[in-house]
Amino acid sequence: MTPLDHGTAVAAETARFVAAVRQAETALPVPGCPGWTLADLVRHTGSVQRWFTVLLRQRIQEPPRSRDVDLRLPERPEDYPAWLAEAAEQAAAAFAEGDLDAPMWAWGADQHARFWVRRMLFETLVHRVDAERALGLEPEIDPALAADGVDEFLTNLPFAAFFAPATAELRAENRTVRFARTDGEGDWLVRLRPDGFGLDHADGDAGAEADATVRATAAELLLMLYGRLDRDTAGVELSGDQELLAHWFAHSSF
Repeated sequence: MTPLDHGTAVAAETARFVAAVRQAETALPVPGCPGWTLADLVRHTGSVQRWFTVLLRQRIQEPPRSRDVDLRLPERPEDYPAWLAEAAEQAAAAFAEGDLDAPMWAWGADQHARFWVRRMLFETLVHRVDAERALGLEPEIDPALAADGVDEFLTNLPFAAFFAPATAELRAENRTVRFARTDGEGDWLVRLRPDGFGLDHADGDAGAEADATVRATAAELLLMLYGRLDRDTAGVELSGDQELLAHWFAHSSF
């Protein structure tokens, strides 16, 4: 898979997000985030971008003790889109200021500054899709970006139990779930073990047999993993142990 410029993609995804919501009704409900309005969604995304930017600038080497950040949140929700655009500008400056390959604490697998850029990207992309769907638009996701998002999700999910406790239930006696991309290269084999789960890099080739398989486009796989797409969507192919698949999706919410 060709390496992606995650920093450039953060800027592009944020610009698409801002363009979608700039003139929208801020009280509009967001089906992808039950209980949230469009204003909540924009505020959350801008807050996350600012928080990650602070972490990047500090180059922290241990878990932060505080999440206090001067968000400079506007009083009027109508001003949130411009505020989100400013968050992306601040993030871009932080990306350019330092070495993204430098060691840094991160909650996921990659203990380098680049972890936070990639995480910011998919946090922004998924919520951009949420916003567009709330507005009745049909979101488009670059296939290569979607495939990278699938990889990022499955790589980091085993480390997410502190904020996604249900993932601790993703255990089994060496059972495997394959996520296979149908619109290009991309194949991920996850093994559930008695002590946890994770990507099985040793057996991750396309020919390895799995107990259950999900086949779909990269964008469909990404949205399914984030709970934004039903497994019974037309074009999605499920095979193998259906109880195992049900167990996975019931406990892998991010």
